[in-house]
Amino acid sequence: MKVEQIYTGCLAQGAYYIVSENEAAIIDPLREVKPYLDRLEKDNVTLKYIFETHFHADFVSGHLDLSKKTGAPIIYGPTAQPEFEAIIAEDHQIFEIGKVKIKVLHTPGHTMESTTYLLIDENGTETAIFTGDTLFLGDVGRPDLAQKAGTLTQEDLAGILYDSLQTKIMPLDDSITVYPAHGAGSACGKNMQKETVDLLGNQKRTNYALNQPDKESFVREVLDGLTAPPKYFGMNVALNKGGYESLDTVMDKGLTPIPAEDFEAYAEETGALILDTRNPGEFYKGFIPNSINIGLKGDFAPWVGTLVVDVKHPLLLIVDEGTEEEAITRLSRVGFDHVLGYLKGGFEAWKNSGHETDEVNRISPEEFAEQFTEHSKVIDVRKISEYAAEHIDNAYNKPLDTISDWVKTIDDAEHFFLHCAGGYRSMIAASILNSHGIRNFTEIEGGFGAIKKTENFPTSDFICQSKVI
Repeated sequence: MKVEQIYTGCLAQGAYYIVSENEAAIIDPLREVKPYLDRLEKDNVTLKYIFETHFHADFVSGHLDLSKKTGAPIIYGPTAQPEFEAIIAEDHQIFEIGKVKIKVLHTPGHTMESTTYLLIDENGTETAIFTGDTLFLGDVGRPDLAQKAGTLTQEDLAGILYDSLQTKIMPLDDSITVYPAHGAGSACGKNMQKETVDLLGNQKRTNYALNQPDKESFVREVLDGLTAPPKYFGMNVALNKGGYESLDTVMDKGLTPIPAEDFEAYAEETGALILDTRNPGEFYKGFIPNSINIGLKGDFAPWVGTLVVDVKHPLLLIVDEGTEEEAITRLSRVGFDHVLGYLKGGFEAWKNSGHETDEVNRISPEEFAEQFTEHSKVIDVRKISEYAAEHIDNAYNKPLDTISDWVKTIDDAEHFFLHCAGGYRSMIAASILNSHGIRNFTEIEGGFGAIKKTENFPTSDFICQSKVI
């Protein structure tokens, strides 16, 4: 028997590949299925089942493409109602893969169809659980995504999740390995550990959610401090439940090079958003006016989902040469399938063709320290918890994920400094501000991490982030 965790850092997502004898199963596959097909071919095994722990909200699963390419059936837990052919398993139903078995444990709460899969080895020993978004390391799945007006509240779902954990997970042996669907950085939980695999016994001892004295306390603690989920989550659920276009088709359409002389007119005709995926350190020096910078070398797809929101919005890409396919693939993971093409020759081609360019006023942290006075206005776009831990005295906290709201309140007549933790998010904010005609600001290279290293800079007292929710 072989169990492999296939972890994708930018989504903080774990898919699982299980092999026994000449058969395999895959749990919660990502959108691009070639890596799985390559593994199957290399191991000379047949994919027998594709297991889905629930209808995912933060990414589009590869279940449909994988099933079409292999013929393997898709399996969901009880109560799931997909709009395509699938096996809807019963609670405690057993599926065999070679000499091992996978037992279905219906664990509603995160969503009502949420299911944990229990792996039983060739000796009949229960060895691992694939918990999806039911149980994370250090946390549990947020119970506010499957609320239904008039029927289920987040309090109801949290209570259902408590019952699932107490009746299905907690009775299992401490030696069982926990394989969750997500790790630290995912928006599906609030307190996840950086590790991606653990023993259940350790989680019973250390996971705050598993150590509440009663259901009432569990509901209160799990719901406390939850921020609003990204707005694209509902659209991803709809795609996972209702189906989507093949990634092959999406890729063929997106890999269309558009010459610089035609690019502007094409953007105007289609109403496409120009998404510049270059590194912030390159973007600020020159970019196409009104383009938005979300660097590929970062949490690219989640930020696109959070800020663009509408997965059907047409996109045109500015990319570094050779990264076209990566950009389209990562966009497809969160349902953004309407890439119309990319700028042929990249930004250099645009600049060399004589088209208008724009730039961001970026300064070093040392220059910021010299320019800063007690009257300076500073906007910090980090998360509330980061700001609460430590920040520049009197800085305003305006998190990037809410920029569509606070951008309307900015007075362009008053200059301000702009920063995040390291420069990635502040450059995203800078590009959005520019696109709204707001230009009277200065972005700080290296963000708060670099600012702290300058001498005698006024910051608030440090508070450990683990204590800030």
